[in-house]
Amino acid sequence: MPTKIAAHIREVLIELGEDPDREGLLKTPERVGKALKDITSGYHQDPIKILNEAMFTVDTDEMVIVKDIELYSLCEHHMLPFFGKAHVAYLPAGRVVGLSKLPRLVDMFSRRLQVQERLTNQIAQTIQEVVKPRGVGVVIEARHFCMMMRGVGKQNSVAVSSCMLGEFRSNRATRDEFLSLVRSRTNL
Repeated sequence: MPTKIAAHIREVLIELGEDPDREGLLKTPERVGKALKDITSGYHQDPIKILNEAMFTVDTDEMVIVKDIELYSLCEHHMLPFFGKAHVAYLPAGRVVGLSKLPRLVDMFSRRLQVQERLTNQIAQTIQEVVKPRGVGVVIEARHFCMMMRGVGKQNSVAVSSCMLGEFRSNRATRDEFLSLVRSRTNL
């Protein structure tokens, strides 16, 4: 497939007025093809498998949060990058998932053509469906190159999206605790 992508990228270079046979661009179509396959590798991963590989029965009901999870994705409208951090929390109901699986889930959904709002909801809904906690909270803060490089040209804007399910939606104290923990900075 990267070979097919490379052929199309070669044509794009020609349409842009470039010479794909000049030294600096000779391997660009292949590089772009490989990069796009890597950047969109989330299409070939199974979120249920990611989470189910590390599910454990635990007698705890306190909030579990993994914050500041770096994410990189491509805007589906312009295929320009957006990047930022995800903060993911859930309230266990008899079982927990390995902590490293939450960043893996964020990466999997980020490595697709995305909009930030859908990305936020996909992470939360998947945790709710697979782990079956009492609630899930996800907040994503991201900078979008489609806003920075083109269009409005706003360099310092940050888009924030959230999805609150279960007790994170129905219990204000739980939601406030999560949002307070997201805002706090640790000195690790």
